[in-house]
Amino acid sequence: MKVRDSGMPDESMWSTFFNPESILRLMGLTADMDRVVDLGSGFGTFSLPASQMIKGEVHAFDIEESMIQVLKEKSEQLGFSNIVPHLKDFIAEGTGLPDDSADYVMLFNILHHDNPLHILREVHRILKPGGNAGIIHWRSDVVTPRGPALEIRPTPVQCHQWATAARFTIAKELILEPYHFGLIIVKP
Repeated sequence: MKVRDSGMPDESMWSTFFNPESILRLMGLTADMDRVVDLGSGFGTFSLPASQMIKGEVHAFDIEESMIQVLKEKSEQLGFSNIVPHLKDFIAEGTGLPDDSADYVMLFNILHHDNPLHILREVHRILKPGGNAGIIHWRSDVVTPRGPALEIRPTPVQCHQWATAARFTIAKELILEPYHFGLIIVKP
């Protein structure tokens, strides 16, 4: 099940919105992690740098074959061997990863789906106890050059509510200038 239109810009524009390594550090990614999961990996904006920041593997999921192909090509060109791409509808089918197996899950610009709680429950299932998930989304309180329609953008308050309903605790909330907010949530 594809997430509602995200207003995803082309890659050249998208890459101007972030310093991925800096964002990943702010969002709690650490070098000692064995398994990181990127749900909706897109161009690999975060999967690629995450793979170089951790000791283990990045499992990158996307429903778009073209996005998985881009990620595979970039990984090969850069000589990165610890990215495991998954062409999969993880929303409809789940990730297929074992329970309690991930150290960190990236939920970056994906919770505008019409059932975000479903996604968060899968994240809770695959995270190890004490594991973190990072939520990043487009802000709705500032004008942004792209992104999903304002009426489907989740707010930090909504993300708090969904995370709590999925049995997470909130560890940290951030503003990721200029266009995004971030939350770090923890599986108790």
